[in-house]
Amino acid sequence: MADKYVAYVGSYTRGKSKGLSIYDVDENFNFKERVVFEINNPSYVVLSHNEKFLYTSCDEGVAAFRALDNGGLELLNKASVNGLRPCYLAVDKKNEYLVTAGYHDGKMTILRINKDGSVGEVTDEVFMKGLGSDAGRHYLCHVNCALFSPDERFVFSVDIGMDQVKIYEFDHKTGKIKLQGILRCELGSGPKHMLFSNDGKYAYLTFENSNVVNQYAYDAENGKFTELQSVSTLPEKWNGYSNAVTLKLTPDDKYLFVSNSGNNSVAIYEIDEKTKEMTCICILPISGEYPKDILLSPDGKSFLCVNQESDSMTRFDVYYKKGYFTMNYKPIKLYSPTSVKLKKVL
Repeated sequence: MADKYVAYVGSYTRGKSKGLSIYDVDENFNFKERVVFEINNPSYVVLSHNEKFLYTSCDEGVAAFRALDNGGLELLNKASVNGLRPCYLAVDKKNEYLVTAGYHDGKMTILRINKDGSVGEVTDEVFMKGLGSDAGRHYLCHVNCALFSPDERFVFSVDIGMDQVKIYEFDHKTGKIKLQGILRCELGSGPKHMLFSNDGKYAYLTFENSNVVNQYAYDAENGKFTELQSVSTLPEKWNGYSNAVTLKLTPDDKYLFVSNSGNNSVAIYEIDEKTKEMTCICILPISGEYPKDILLSPDGKSFLCVNQESDSMTRFDVYYKKGYFTMNYKPIKLYSPTSVKLKKVL
């Protein structure tokens, strides 16, 4: 029997958007809308590692749901982050803590997760301080991403305004953090989203303003990063406005996907198994505007682009050896989609 999945798609609740959409997804990566769960501005969604709970941002802070075996949702509670609505969420492997990133207020927050999956009290929080080098919208602190290290000894905050990644030691017993170091990036580059390879040895970081993706060797002992490579996310002849957005890795760590707004494209890089060097195999349009998130199919042969400004989601099949992807599906209409996660269902 073929595996079945549901996709949870967050959105900004403006215009006709009502909140969190649930789609049934079949083995051929076809999407069929099931229901819309009304909640205000669930702009980022994340599943617990055991896929039993779903957490979203919302105007009140964060919302916790029980993710049922059939993919349905039951609201558990909403909790304040003592600040503005977060733009990014991450959970630890034991589902004991939730970390949030605040773009609008430059804040990172750690919250305890209760045994029933609901969100509990704030255990620690930090408002970033300083002025960036860009006199535009990023000259203040803006935490665009926050995540745990692979072994969860550290928590990282990616500050697009200060052009840096702060490294915090994390105490699992108390939920407290302590600044341990800083990865300083090129001034004006605008670091945005970070992820780790599945083996935990490498990290990848997109830069919104400089339109590159960097690869780092990660030293798990002290939480330090060593830059290995920096590659453009844009076609060679492109000279218009664009921003690198988000990134995803295939489960085997062989291919990295990066989305670009402005150019409205996705770049795919092959990662050499021995040297780990990234080589771009294609940068192609995604038939939408502002690809805010990417969802890879379980087999890695297809992907979905969540296009915020064109109110759509577009799907593609990837031909890695031939170096291209094609749009073999009709666009899915959805107002202001921003984030997507996939869960296997019974």
